[in-house]
Amino acid sequence: MGPHFSEQTFDFLDELEHRNEREWFQEHKPIYEVELKERMLLVIEALNVALGDFAAAYVRPPNKAMMRIYRDVRFSNDKSPYKTHLAAHWPPRGLEKAGGAGFFLQVGVHGVMMAGGAYSPQPPQLRAIRDYVLDHHTVLRSRLAAPALKKVAQSFGGNKLIRPPRGFPVDHPAADLLLNRSWALVAHLPGDVALEENFTDLVIERFRAFAPVVDFLNIPLVRATPLEQEAATGRRRSA
Repeated sequence: MGPHFSEQTFDFLDELEHRNEREWFQEHKPIYEVELKERMLLVIEALNVALGDFAAAYVRPPNKAMMRIYRDVRFSNDKSPYKTHLAAHWPPRGLEKAGGAGFFLQVGVHGVMMAGGAYSPQPPQLRAIRDYVLDHHTVLRSRLAAPALKKVAQSFGGNKLIRPPRGFPVDHPAADLLLNRSWALVAHLPGDVALEENFTDLVIERFRAFAPVVDFLNIPLVRATPLEQEAATGRRRSA
């Protein structure tokens, strides 16, 4: 028996879709604290224990892994103040804010989504991944073909390029992989699984399948990040 969510969790999220306003949220915040936040932290804690066996560098304190339910509305036409799902993120240690590949969980009434990789890498990180794939595409293909992964996840999706990016050879054996803009593996389950006692087992099965690809992506990302940090430092000094 593992930590999971409750009918009250989903009742709250379902109502929040229709009453996404501060007054309603504040009135029902005691339910949020117990049935959403507290349960989510317990789920994260259980996932951390399991990650320690095969992805220890991604373990982080539950309160750090859990993402805020408050939306950033500064640049959005949708001014709804709250997200209508719960989410958590496990980046690699040392790259929490620098675009490393990691693990992601989103729980909502309409479904559970799990991801592993780099969803939307910035240009320096994207270039680093593509450069690395040029020389190591056979390793990546082998990991993507693993039966445990193919059973549970979709390969890299998103809005792919039509032709290889500028500066990369069009006839290279890795040309099809270079079309990727997003480097995240994604798995979906019905929302109801979050109410089951084996919920964390299902998440870990997918995270474990993602792990070899996530680790692969972090090899170039770890190398790229210090250069980006140095460039940022140089820009600040010259400002």
